[in-house]
Amino acid sequence: MAAQQGGNGPLPDIRALMQQVLDHQRELDKVRESYTYTTFQTVQDIDSNGQVKKTQTEEHEAFFVGGHIIERVVKRNGQPLNGHDEEKETERVTKLVEKAEKTPRDQPLEGPSITVTRVLELMEVRNPRREMFRGRPAIVFDFVGRKDAKTHSMAEDASKKLAGTIWIDDADRQVAHLEVRFVEDFRVAGGLFANIQKGSSFRFDQGPVEDGLWLPTGGEGNVQARVLLVKGIRQHVVEQDYDFKRFRVETEQKHAAEPAHKLQHP
Repeated sequence: MAAQQGGNGPLPDIRALMQQVLDHQRELDKVRESYTYTTFQTVQDIDSNGQVKKTQTEEHEAFFVGGHIIERVVKRNGQPLNGHDEEKETERVTKLVEKAEKTPRDQPLEGPSITVTRVLELMEVRNPRREMFRGRPAIVFDFVGRKDAKTHSMAEDASKKLAGTIWIDDADRQVAHLEVRFVEDFRVAGGLFANIQKGSSFRFDQGPVEDGLWLPTGGEGNVQARVLLVKGIRQHVVEQDYDFKRFRVETEQKHAAEPAHKLQHP
């Protein structure tokens, strides 16, 4: 990404800035639980020569339960799910909601996950500077995962093996853009289940989407992994998040069991 100079003003105290940004991110995590939104994902399988061998798309209706994101598939490759597949998806999501209600917020539902909040909590900041990002002044710095951080879950252990760069919107003190990469292999279940390989990378975007409210707007990932000691996976994933709507439902169980178009929106 091309860097643009963002002014020569003095940088704020980085420790105080990071605490402010972390507080805002935690607040965002809570606020977005009042929203349902659409995610559109494109997944490309890459062969050993770097060529795309398969492309699939999925459209999801996304919401949160107990801090965990739940994504209900509504379309695959542009086609709505048929009756049988929709029934299976309802069953899957209902079970996932039940699991989310019992799983602590800082533990992943399914395998390791990387979130903006966890990266902020475990990063060691380096090289702060100013740049322009999407026409807005930003404070930018590089980071590495703190090796001495006390971790309590697989997701937190994964965060210690990351390095990257983060763009903070200067006016709103919100994370606008985050780029991370694995600087070491990360072995899930000691490598017996999966090994996410060094060089795998991800980016996350957030922006003001409604009355100045900041919410996730998309992301991208390049993943190299080996699953069950045998199967090698190379994928390029792009996600777009949009159509944010406040929702109200009687129970989260009902939210899981019904397609979003049946939910009531104020």
